[in-house]
Amino acid sequence: MNTKFILPLLATGLLFSCNTSTEKSTEETAPATDTTAVVEEAPITDPAATEVWEPEPEVVTFNEAGVPSDAIVLFNGENLNAWESTKDSIVNAPWLVNSDGSMTVAGGTGDIQTKESFGDIQLHVEWRAPQVVEGEGQGRGNSGIFLQNRYEVQVLDSYDNRTYSNGQATAIYKQSIPLVNATKAPSEWQAYDIIYHQPEFDADGNKTKSATVTVMHNGVLVQDHVEILGTTEYIGKPKNEAHGEAPLKLQDHGNPVSYRNIWVRKL
Repeated sequence: MNTKFILPLLATGLLFSCNTSTEKSTEETAPATDTTAVVEEAPITDPAATEVWEPEPEVVTFNEAGVPSDAIVLFNGENLNAWESTKDSIVNAPWLVNSDGSMTVAGGTGDIQTKESFGDIQLHVEWRAPQVVEGEGQGRGNSGIFLQNRYEVQVLDSYDNRTYSNGQATAIYKQSIPLVNATKAPSEWQAYDIIYHQPEFDADGNKTKSATVTVMHNGVLVQDHVEILGTTEYIGKPKNEAHGEAPLKLQDHGNPVSYRNIWVRKL
């Protein structure tokens, strides 16, 4: 065989092989294209471009007592037509309506509840402890506001009256201690403003989302979007049985606590 022809061919093959390997290596090590680059938008120079005109919020007005026009008045100082006894739904609430536009717990007659049921709400309640100061701890000016008939925001004369912290005024009873004690003297009216969002349950009755509550006491934040763990039990742990909308309830704890100016807004 003529080696004059073989050697140049081998050299050419080796050169071709080297070039191929070099090109392959170059392709494999080439940097990836950056696909995360953010395309900058042109700056907004017209103020109208960020103005939203629809929907327009509904106008709310107020009466002489400061009640919003879209609120449901639960007690106007004249009668207890919006309430019923928890013992007998046929009977209107047996508590006392006073000449000053308030109502007072009639001890021993039992709790009262609204005839209407509610879910997510804004609730305003004003109350006053008994004018004759008697007892101490849980025995002084005790009542309660039950959201959906089972979650209690404590009503108690906590003015210079020590008790367990998760049982004083505005406590989510036995669950959440208020941030501060904003209770006024028994001679003065107290105001609670409550924002409440009900719990959610699945089709099998399992709780999927806890209720939450925010409470202002005399204009002071005392419960800040607190999770309600379940029913506010006197003894034992909270329970979480599935439920829908339910009445608001005021507690007869045997003390002559007075209430006035109660209204609610559905959220």
